Amino acid sequence: MNITERFKLMTSKAENIVISTHIFPDADGIGSEIALCLAMRSLGKNAICVNEEPLLERYKYLDPQDVVISLADYRAFYPDAEVDLFIVTDTNSLDRIGDGVKEIASKVPNLLFIDHHPCSKSVMAKHCIDTNKAATGELAGDLIKSIGVELTREMALPLYTAVLIDTSSFRYPTVTGDTHRLIGSLMDTGVRPPHAYNMIYGTKKITFMKLLGKVLASAQTTKDEKIAWLTLTEDMLEKFHVDTEDTHAFINHLLVLDNIKVAAMFKQIGDQIKVSLRSVGNIDVGVMAKALGGGGHDHSAAAVIEGNLESVVKSTIEKLQVLLESAEALAEKNSII
Repeated sequence: MNITERFKLMTSKAENIVISTHIFPDADGIGSEIALCLAMRSLGKNAICVNEEPLLERYKYLDPQDVVISLADYRAFYPDAEVDLFIVTDTNSLDRIGDGVKEIASKVPNLLFIDHHPCSKSVMAKHCIDTNKAATGELAGDLIKSIGVELTREMALPLYTAVLIDTSSFRYPTVTGDTHRLIGSLMDTGVRPPHAYNMIYGTKKITFMKLLGKVLASAQTTKDEKIAWLTLTEDMLEKFHVDTEDTHAFINHLLVLDNIKVAAMFKQIGDQIKVSLRSVGNIDVGVMAKALGGGGHDHSAAAVIEGNLESVVKSTIEKLQVLLESAEALAEKNSII
């Protein structure tokens, strides 16, 4: 059974559907769950999105029908709900959706992951997972179309935003002709790229520009300039009055550097350091992130490391150098063979 057939079968049999995504969700997870929920409702299903926490204010424009509610509201308004199908977008692990939502999912007879992140073959065989998709939003859009649901603008804007964010404005190598064909169908509903871009990235205060300038001015590289990195502390965010959600794209500025292979951004979050990784060419930062205790895609991945910012930066860059040298040596060997 292929992904499309599995999606049709599981959604056709279900009447009461709960959809969720990972904790601290991004626009890909949020956009995918909203569009899927609206698609299910258009078929007469009782569908709702339940996330561990309320939707952040910055994402509410994607949800004009308020289909996304918090775990607390779900427990208050639907205490005796009988759910047939639990769908999770943009992750293939229940451990990532939050303890409370995971408890709900554990009581539902049917579970379906809709995702584009790597996973085991056993998980992939039971769910709708396609690692060739540029974003979960791309997969969600394809699945919605596969069941004969006509895309509306209220579905299309969340999906367009999902793909926009997860491809860094269509610049990652995962973007294909199929990605753009879906984007075309989303635009046909009335989605305007300038509006979609400005709504998710927002207009910025001068303090944002000053923070970006400060962060970029402190950028560093290894001697061979193949690895470059940025650091961002909580004090800096507080000083410039910038939300951490607005800093995700900072790392992409490093990808224009000469000789760059791997870009990294170290972001302090309490006692933890989030290490975001991006790459160009055939360098797989997903493997590198896994070695650091995280994971992700070939060209976009991350890990969270406990420790002091300075020591984490030093040790991580050293590890990345070793991993990059190994990756390049392997690529050279394969090219000779």
